Amino acid sequence: MRFFCAVFCILCLAPAFAKAEDIAMPVAILQALDKITARVQTLEAPVGDTLKFGTLQVIVRVCYRRPAEETPESSAFLDVWEMKREHPPLEVFRGWVFASSPALSAVEHPVYDVWLLDCRTGKGK
Repeated sequence: MRFFCAVFCILCLAPAFAKAEDIAMPVAILQALDKITARVQTLEAPVGDTLKFGTLQVIVRVCYRRPAEETPESSAFLDVWEMKREHPPLEVFRGWVFASSPALSAVEHPVYDVWLLDCRTGKGK
């Protein structure tokens, strides 16, 4: 009987151990909203490069996409600063954002919203 219980437990837990690794992608596709002008812009941000939107500077540190056989999901680690004239840079956000749940970990700013759409292999692809 113990043998059957052990086999049953192993079979039930096997899918948890068989998870594929996320794939690192070189480009994050972000969307940004200027709440004052209602301007929405889609931005291609290469990992490690500084991207400007209004007074914000965004750096995507890493961008991951799940393999095709898994549930679709993209996630990225962002650093966001506000750069105003004659003021030191102000860190607005530092953390993970998820394409499937933008409100889970949002870039909170009174004028701008930034969220992740996808991670891609290169610009325009």
